[in-house]
Amino acid sequence: MPSSLTRTLALPVCWIAAAVASPAPSVLPDGFVDLQQAIPAIQLDLRYYGTGNFVGERIDGYQAPRAILTRPAAEALARIQKELAPFGLGLKLFDAYRPQRAVEHFVRWARDVNDLRMKAEFYPGVEKRDLLKEGYIAEKSSHSRGSTVDVTLVPLNATRPAQALDMGTPFDWFGPESWPNSPAVTPVQRAHRLLLRMVMEKHGFQPYAQEWWHFTLINEPFPGTYFDFPVQ
Repeated sequence: MPSSLTRTLALPVCWIAAAVASPAPSVLPDGFVDLQQAIPAIQLDLRYYGTGNFVGERIDGYQAPRAILTRPAAEALARIQKELAPFGLGLKLFDAYRPQRAVEHFVRWARDVNDLRMKAEFYPGVEKRDLLKEGYIAEKSSHSRGSTVDVTLVPLNATRPAQALDMGTPFDWFGPESWPNSPAVTPVQRAHRLLLRMVMEKHGFQPYAQEWWHFTLINEPFPGTYFDFPVQ
């Protein structure tokens, strides 16, 4: 595997520990909750609120360092967090609810083939002109339905992003190395992915075949609705 897959990203990221208070939250639509209020111990690394993402800038619709999720999805994550705790592990979340305007921001970026600022860090093996065609970027995302999360496993006492369990690739790595069963990663890295998948599936989440970090609640409450209220 290329060494760039496993080294710590030298990027400015939004590392937000659970103990840090969020700004005064806005009123959420019925059925949605603030994830940090629902699960105080969860760790947040909200990449789209910061610049440490594949676009290289804050994404439209992310106006506050806040994770929002439907209530059933948040309750399922709380059960997962509780099950992991005796093993000294917990969840770290990269993204939850994603406004439709953020998805549209991704699509505009993907069509700008001259913007290659983040190529070396996130998609060195894929031509940017192929990101839409190959499905790495899509015009609709299950995240906008409010019950999809991007997560990893982390020791409960972790205080830095580098302390997450080694999954073989960074979050949002565009390439087959990110597929959960990719043979390009080590057995230990695949075992970490399997552990994450097993605990997520046990509590009602369905994995995605091309991203080890991506899970959608099977019985999501809004399966046909793509929301666009901002994260604020």
